[in-house]
Amino acid sequence: MTLAIIGGTGLTSLNGLEIERREMVHTPYGEPSGPITHGVLDGKPVMFLARHGYGHTIPPHKVNYRANIWALKHLNANWILAVAAVGGIAEDLSPGRLVFPDQIIDYTWYRDHTFFGENLSQVVHIDFTQPYDRGLRALLIESARAAGIDAVEQGTYGATQGPRLETAAEISRMARDGCSMVGMTGMPEVALARELELPYATCAVVANWAAGLHGQTVVAMSEIESTLRTGMTQVRKLLTELIHRL
Repeated sequence: MTLAIIGGTGLTSLNGLEIERREMVHTPYGEPSGPITHGVLDGKPVMFLARHGYGHTIPPHKVNYRANIWALKHLNANWILAVAAVGGIAEDLSPGRLVFPDQIIDYTWYRDHTFFGENLSQVVHIDFTQPYDRGLRALLIESARAAGIDAVEQGTYGATQGPRLETAAEISRMARDGCSMVGMTGMPEVALARELELPYATCAVVANWAAGLHGQTVVAMSEIESTLRTGMTQVRKLLTELIHRL
């Protein structure tokens, strides 16, 4: 039973991973973001894939989400944990905190967002009422509590197109829509995992307050990078607890 970890901004490699091999998978949907790294983390088998490439060169709207998810399914991953950097909208999502979203709103466009778009014998609709896997989310919550991590245990992820950051007006609208965080990679990744029946959950790291909140007039990338370094230390603690509960 193998956990696949998709690393986002701030997590292009996984400290402590004993690498066994790297494998490039050729998919019907093109090339994934990079080779899949197979290894052992705290004695358990894991796969790792850097969503934006190992050199962090692929912007959010150019990620080949279909190839990434198909490759992990092809290699028999049993669960997917997606790690993602987000901006905090809700008052409790201050920079540095971890959050496990339970809902998502899609503001993206023109992304290849389904495996069921062509060559079909019938139209396919997936249930997406609860987009994130309940069992995996429960284990994330349990693991965070055991590790003493002050994580926010639910929230709505607003997925934007990128690669630019949002305007203050856009964040204001998203807050009215009910979004508690904003990111650029949540969709279609989670929907594609559901289509292939792969249990998927997100561990989001709040990198900054979203645009226009708490008096900020500019979102500084240097501050985001500094916050993510601290946040990824928390992610590593979380992973140590999680993999022993799967």
